[in-house]
Amino acid sequence: MPSVCLYFQVHQPIRIKDYTFFDIGENHDYFNDELNTEVLNKVSDKCYLKANSILLETIKKLDGKFKLAFSFSGLVLEQLQKIRPDVIESFQKLVDTGHVEILAETYYHSLAFVFSKTEFDRQIKMHSDKIFEIFGQKPTVFRNTELIYSNDLAKHIASLGFKGILAEGSEKIINTRSPNYLYKTTSAQNIKVLTKNYILSDDVAFRFSDKGWSEYPMSSARYANRIHRYSEEADVINLFMDFETFGEHQWEETGIFNFLENFPGKVLRHMDFDFKTPSEVISAYEAKEVYDCPVYSSWADTERDISAWLGNSMQMDASKKLYDWEVQVMKLKNPKLTEIWSKLQCSDHLYYMSTKSWNDGAVHGYFSPFKSPYDAYLHFMNILSDLEIGYFTSQS
Repeated sequence: MPSVCLYFQVHQPIRIKDYTFFDIGENHDYFNDELNTEVLNKVSDKCYLKANSILLETIKKLDGKFKLAFSFSGLVLEQLQKIRPDVIESFQKLVDTGHVEILAETYYHSLAFVFSKTEFDRQIKMHSDKIFEIFGQKPTVFRNTELIYSNDLAKHIASLGFKGILAEGSEKIINTRSPNYLYKTTSAQNIKVLTKNYILSDDVAFRFSDKGWSEYPMSSARYANRIHRYSEEADVINLFMDFETFGEHQWEETGIFNFLENFPGKVLRHMDFDFKTPSEVISAYEAKEVYDCPVYSSWADTERDISAWLGNSMQMDASKKLYDWEVQVMKLKNPKLTEIWSKLQCSDHLYYMSTKSWNDGAVHGYFSPFKSPYDAYLHFMNILSDLEIGYFTSQS
């Protein structure tokens, strides 16, 4: 009996201001609170509340046979608690059904593992504490920022006690094998890898409203049929996507909410299929082969590596300078500095600095609040210069 494992990522960055050279030493207000509030309210109204209402009714209608998982960045939870507690309540109602699992991740949606295992562990602890505070769950499955994965990461996550980790089902790693089974890691026996079926996931996340797509328009019945084709050649079909797919990336006018409401029932019409959370999948199925990923993979861009964040000299320069401060930041024990430094680790800041072209560049530009990647870099580095003057130069 194949299972469908549905997981949504929920994240909103805390964007920085247009911070110019002339602000250095004069203005210590770095974050664009007005824009952050505007975006959070828009996404809350267009996506979160509507989608959560549909999911809650679907769970009730299908008598608990429909299950799913969420992964929240600490940044989005902080903002929702402060600005939109009604959205937090809507997520809590979903969790209270007992059919929703919350996953672990880095608190600041960061690339910390690439630069500092100590900082990485600190953020995971912060995140797990926040999840327990809001939802009363202790996560046992880990999802790294943007599905970034490697053999070393999996080994480290296993050492922290997690029983599962999510990864992109990229052909570069899987080769001719299927993403529709659990995998072993190269070193740890006590953890399993869930690999995303990126074709089926991206059919919804990216292609749903594309009128040039051969499958357009994609109805819930047709999508369920595509899933049912795997009835004899899959243990689990992992559908991983951003939650903002519903109402934000794919507008309500496309029919995306009707799709969300109806496709779970259509999947369950096939008696061989069910829905399971990641933890349930791990308990139900054996890992068949080794997922060997010696270099970093992710779910971003056509390369599905980490070049979306560390693909040019600006991105490398900004991240190196930021993480070089770790020891000094922790030594100073200044709560305000620690918070600012932590928020600047958010991967979105580096994403805005990407200089990729063609389709990937268009996606980066769509999300960026800046006119160009060079503006994103300059404003970020100006903030680092101000922090250096205010906190580190005075200590030397």
